[in-house]
Amino acid sequence: MTAEPDPRAEQAKYPGLAGRAAIVTGGSRGIGCGIARVLAGQGMRLVLAARSADRGEAFAQELRSAGADAVFVAADLSTPDGARAVVDAAVARCERVDLLVNNAALLHSRPFNELDEDAYRASFEANVRMVYGPSFLAVRHMADRGGGCIVHISSVGGLRAHRRLAGYDASKGAIDALTRSMALDLAPMGIRVNAVAPGATRNRPPSPRRADYERQMNSRIPLGRRAEPEEIGHAVAFLASDAAAYITGQILYVDGGLTAQLTPPGIWV
Repeated sequence: MTAEPDPRAEQAKYPGLAGRAAIVTGGSRGIGCGIARVLAGQGMRLVLAARSADRGEAFAQELRSAGADAVFVAADLSTPDGARAVVDAAVARCERVDLLVNNAALLHSRPFNELDEDAYRASFEANVRMVYGPSFLAVRHMADRGGGCIVHISSVGGLRAHRRLAGYDASKGAIDALTRSMALDLAPMGIRVNAVAPGATRNRPPSPRRADYERQMNSRIPLGRRAEPEEIGHAVAFLASDAAAYITGQILYVDGGLTAQLTPPGIWV
């Protein structure tokens, strides 16, 4: 039986988020939009960042039209200048950074034997930099205010391998390790660091042309469906809230049971 999202989740409230300031990178599409919608619903002030200026500004306007406090900054988070522009914009506008959600990532599909220098830099190195750069800068502001929270968006690929995604999976494994190291180093400053690792997540509306592919994909997931982007957002909101005040250094898998299974349905060993 397919497990459908619980509509009551849209009304969930997470303590301590209202009025706080959050940066969400990769905030112009897919999971980033789902995270932003949930955090906006909690009354957080949002600074969204991504490379796509038109799409990002359109989404920020959508949030503002719904009553949210949200702005967009166009930036390449894999560069030092891009990371600084986003963090500086958040501090200038909100005078604080309470939450940093490192969601931005690049996905380049090719097997390891074709992972040349350029492909390596565009997948593994860029993805790790998009976490390191904003985090390094935001930590200083959080420490000055006595604490904060950082949530990295990892992937099931950090634990289990995809085919043809060697650079991407390696970057997510590195981000998982960075999560644990950062948590230890920053705990004395009152900064908690965790990661959410999504499995297959819907990033486009259903299409009749993709119906067979969707059925095949869903059949491999124990809960029988992909995640909705907002479901990843609720995991982020929980980890950022006061309800998770004693949680740091953890990787939370939001994958419908995908990483728990040894073999997909219908195969016995």
